[in-house]
Amino acid sequence: MIVAEQLSWSYGSAQVLDAVSLAAPHGRVLGLIGPNGSGKTTLIRLLSGVLNSPTGTVTVDGERLAALPAREAARRLAVVVQESGGESSLTVAETVLLGRGPHLGPFQRTGATDHAVATDALERVGASHLAARAFAGLSGGERQRVLIARALTQQASHLLLDEPTNHLDIRYQHEVLGLVADLTHDLRRTVVVVLHDLNLAARYCDDVVLLGDGGVAASGPVEKVLTPQVLEPVYGIGVERLEAVDGIHLLFHPITTRVEEDVHR
Repeated sequence: MIVAEQLSWSYGSAQVLDAVSLAAPHGRVLGLIGPNGSGKTTLIRLLSGVLNSPTGTVTVDGERLAALPAREAARRLAVVVQESGGESSLTVAETVLLGRGPHLGPFQRTGATDHAVATDALERVGASHLAARAFAGLSGGERQRVLIARALTQQASHLLLDEPTNHLDIRYQHEVLGLVADLTHDLRRTVVVVLHDLNLAARYCDDVVLLGDGGVAASGPVEKVLTPQVLEPVYGIGVERLEAVDGIHLLFHPITTRVEEDVHR
């Protein structure tokens, strides 16, 4: 379980997050949603320890993240960030094997078990055919799938993902998030995922935290937060919610002001 209490962050004089708290329990997918600039990526960085909040604390299974040795933190937390497109001379297989680092001793080489874990992870994200390719030569979507495979290879009990469906086509958006949800529920992992697409959040998240104006605008189970009453003031767009057999579907439309309505009468 990941618990964050009273986290804050500023970029210069711009306050991005102010006193943000949340809890992500085992066996559930927690989605971070909100408009651009609401601090979703910053919050993931605070939860992963990449950034250290000047206020509050982050605990992982009851222990302060800041107090954990780096290797122990890596065994507990696997992070997938938005792909920056940096160059690498590694193959895909070698890149995925990097996820085994926290499980190896100093100067210890990867063995058969490590390679089997990495192979399974590539198969799970539909990227086995890329194993021999150079990572630097992949498309954005291919890179994202490989980075998710590397995180799975790490076998951490907590998984943090910043826009994991970025650059992916519709099929792989659903396949990757379906995989993440299945792993969460079957293996009782803790997953926190940043998503822009609210319909993907509705389908694959159990709970969501809606960020807005530097804080938490709403949080709770998907069915309670993803409503027009909650979403419209934060996003500034009209929302229609449809209930279907397979879950919630959201439709969006510009908000027509009373003045505009009078003009068209």
